[in-house]
Amino acid sequence: MASILTVRKGWIYSSLKGMKMKFRFTMVTMLVLVSLGFVSAAIDETVKRGERIHVIEVDGIINPVSAKYIVGSIDRALEEDAQCLIIILDTPGGLMESMRQIVKKILSAQVPVVVYVGPSGARAASAGVFITMAAHVAAMAPSTNIGAAHPVTLGGKEQDKAMMEKIVNDTVAYAKSIARKRGRNAKWAAEAVEKSVSITDEEALKSKVIDLVSPSLDDLILELDGRKISLDDKKTLVLKTEGAEVTKISMTWKDRLLNAISHPQIAYLLLLLGMMGIYFEISNPGAILPGVIGGIAIILAFFALQVLPINFAGLALMILGVILFIAEIKVTSYGLLSVSGIISLLLGSIMLIDNPTEYLRISWQVVVPAVAVSAGFFIFAVTMAIRARLKKPTTGIEGLVGSIGIAESDFRPDGQIAVHGEIWSAESGDKIKKGDKVEVIKVDKLTLA
Repeated sequence: MASILTVRKGWIYSSLKGMKMKFRFTMVTMLVLVSLGFVSAAIDETVKRGERIHVIEVDGIINPVSAKYIVGSIDRALEEDAQCLIIILDTPGGLMESMRQIVKKILSAQVPVVVYVGPSGARAASAGVFITMAAHVAAMAPSTNIGAAHPVTLGGKEQDKAMMEKIVNDTVAYAKSIARKRGRNAKWAAEAVEKSVSITDEEALKSKVIDLVSPSLDDLILELDGRKISLDDKKTLVLKTEGAEVTKISMTWKDRLLNAISHPQIAYLLLLLGMMGIYFEISNPGAILPGVIGGIAIILAFFALQVLPINFAGLALMILGVILFIAEIKVTSYGLLSVSGIISLLLGSIMLIDNPTEYLRISWQVVVPAVAVSAGFFIFAVTMAIRARLKKPTTGIEGLVGSIGIAESDFRPDGQIAVHGEIWSAESGDKIKKGDKVEVIKVDKLTLA
């Protein structure tokens, strides 16, 4: 209702819907009006702060980069007083340590966190199960699935039965604790870890694994409106998402780069590129560019490998392969060292990230072409280096032997000849006439013979 207040001669005249009212203007009245003004301003500020939703997208392996992205986004949503943070999730899983870091942050977050497994066709597998269950609100898009959270040992190493049982039991307890914290199906959470069960969005809703099934982000935002969220034992709030402003928070270019190179296939290719660049620089000192590119590629590869479950025996075999190629230049092995280098490089590539989980393995479609190209490069470089060593010198004193010169005058035994545009003292046991062509047999200090 709109009203007009007018102060005149100690009285306040108010016009409200055509009705005129007047109040005695006193100090008490003034204090009441000022207080009402502050309350109104506070209400307006609360509404303004509530009309904002942050949205991020996590598509790929859960690793330290994605963990940093999610944790940072939660902090930013809290700092900017966002109504909630929605995480659009599509992941095959990832590293346990990164997952635990994310879950710990979500469980203690002072801003509502909503995990939305979407769009259609997406999945929340392995580490994604824990992240979804930890959310204040868990939602899925139609035709999505969640599950298969059985732990996998890093590097594909075989664990003894007792140790593996400990790992599984610890993970089961962790999953059940998260489910109970959010009032979700703890029994299914345990089965997802122990038996690697996976269910559809409809089954997840029916089994109380998630809270909502929403066709799109817009539908999810509408369904969140009016939902009560308990941030902790003492604080509860009601979401007001209808008509709220949606702000999408993207990864920084640096995080996108680091996230891209953390993929096993990219890390592997960077490692090969770095080895080739450094090898070329060692074989041809002063080339500079190959060495710089190789050094950068090696550093990026090592960054990626430190967050991936690598097998150090595989890495050692790859390095040994490069050493064997270098040795081929110095040792005459008739190709034996090169063949050994190719075999070592191939075995090292296969073993580098030997993990039973598909998304943490290097596929054969990448290994075979990469090894073939690398072997071709090294063999070509070795061949050129050997040819350079065997090639007759063309400069310096050694380069004069075998050269053809022209006699500058008649002489026997001493005279002068022109070789390579220069006049040299020469001696010969045969009689030489001016203009005759002569061959340099040897060089004795500054005299040609």
